[in-house]
Amino acid sequence: MKTLLAFILLVGVANAKHFTRCELARTLQAAGMDGYFKRNTASSYNSQTTTRNSDGSTSYGIFQINNRRWCSSDQVPSYNSCRISCSQLLTDDITADIECAKTIANQQSILFWPGWQANCQARELGQYIAGCEL
Repeated sequence: MKTLLAFILLVGVANAKHFTRCELARTLQAAGMDGYFKRNTASSYNSQTTTRNSDGSTSYGIFQINNRRWCSSDQVPSYNSCRISCSQLLTDDITADIECAKTIANQQSILFWPGWQANCQARELGQYIAGCEL
C-alpha cells in the first residue's frame, strides 16, 4: 500500500487552504512524499494552522513545524534548520512545508516528531489514504 506523510493538526484557522484527505495525499505523492515514511496520518488538512506550545514556541502549517528548531520567527531564538521563515509554512502552497518535512526526517527521525508520537506511533494508518486511488 502506498503511504504518505501528514500530521495531526490541532488548531484551525479561517481562510486557510483546507485540503480534502485525498487531495492532500495526491499533493504529497506528487511532491515525492509517497513512501517517504512507512506510516501516514491525516490531519484537519489546514495549511494555516498554528499551535502555541507550552515552552513558548509555535508550530506552523500542515505539518506543525516548530519555530524553535526548524523555521525562523520573531517569537523565539531558532536554529532555522530549514532556512525558511515560519510564515512560508502558512500558505496554500505547501511546497515549503514538504521540503522542510523532508529536512526534518533526514536530520531527525520521525520517531521524535511529537505529532507522530501522539497520533501515529504503533497504529494502523492505511485508513487515511484508503479510497484515494493513489
